[in-house]
Amino acid sequence: MAIITLTSDWGLSGYYVPSVKGAIYSALPNANIVDISHEIEPFDIRSAAFIIKNCYNNFPKGTIHIIAVDTEESSTNPHIVVKYDDHYFIGTDNSIFSLIIGQNDYEAVTIEVVQDTDFFTFSTRDRFVKVAVMIHNGVSLSDIGGPYDIKERIEIKPSYTSNEIHGLVNYIDNYENLITNIPKSLFDKVRGGRNFTIKICSGIYKINEIRNAYQEKDVQIADLIALFGTHGFLEIAMNRGKASSLLGMERDSAVDIYFEETKTNTAANTLF
Repeated sequence: MAIITLTSDWGLSGYYVPSVKGAIYSALPNANIVDISHEIEPFDIRSAAFIIKNCYNNFPKGTIHIIAVDTEESSTNPHIVVKYDDHYFIGTDNSIFSLIIGQNDYEAVTIEVVQDTDFFTFSTRDRFVKVAVMIHNGVSLSDIGGPYDIKERIEIKPSYTSNEIHGLVNYIDNYENLITNIPKSLFDKVRGGRNFTIKICSGIYKINEIRNAYQEKDVQIADLIALFGTHGFLEIAMNRGKASSLLGMERDSAVDIYFEETKTNTAANTLF
C-alpha cells in the first residue's frame, strides 16, 4: 500500500486538497493519504521545512512526501524528486529541500515527466501526483529525470563563545511556544555544568533553569519556562499561555544565553 503525505499552504476551504486526493485515489485506489499540514502560511518554506523535518522519519521507509508550498516552477526553481533516508520528497526546489536535509547525503533528479494538462498553475495535482504514482509503481529516479544538486540555503546558526550563546526563534508552534535554533548539543557543550541565564526581550525576561516538561510540579500557570523538545532545540514556553503573543516575540527574535564565568584561583599563582 502506498503511503503518500501532503504538506501545503492551501488551507482547507478551497478545492485544492480534495482535488489532489482525488487524483491520487483515481490512480491508486488503495493509497493511504496522510495530511501533514495544510495550514502553512503562504510561501513559508521555513515553517514547512521545520514541520516535515521533524515528522517524516516517523513514517515507514519508502513513504512519498508531496510538498506543495510555493510550487511554481522556473528556470531557477525546478520541480524535483529527492530520495533521502529511504523516503521520497516531491516538490519545487525553492531551497526547502536544503532546510530539510541539511548536509546529509541524498539522491535527486529533475522531473522531466510531462504533466497531463496544458495548465501550469496546479502542478501538485497535474505533475507531482503523477510522479508519486510512478515511484510507487517502481519507476527508477533515473527514468523520471536527470541528476540534480539541490539548491543550498545556509541556515542561520547560533553564534557562541566560551561564555555565551546567541540564537533566535526559528519556529512558533500552534501553542505559540518559541522554538529556537539552539540545539541541546551546543548548549551542553558550552555550559559545561555551569549556571546560566537565558535572556529574551532584550533582557526583560530571564530564565535560569531547564525544565523537563511544561507542567512540572512547581510550575505555575503563566510561568515562563525553558526546555528541550523532541526536536532537540531550546524552546521557550509559557505554561497554559501564549508566549509569542504575550511576550511580543516573533520568528527571528533574539534569544541569548549567558553562562557563569569560571573564576580562576589567582592565589595559586602568587609568589611567596
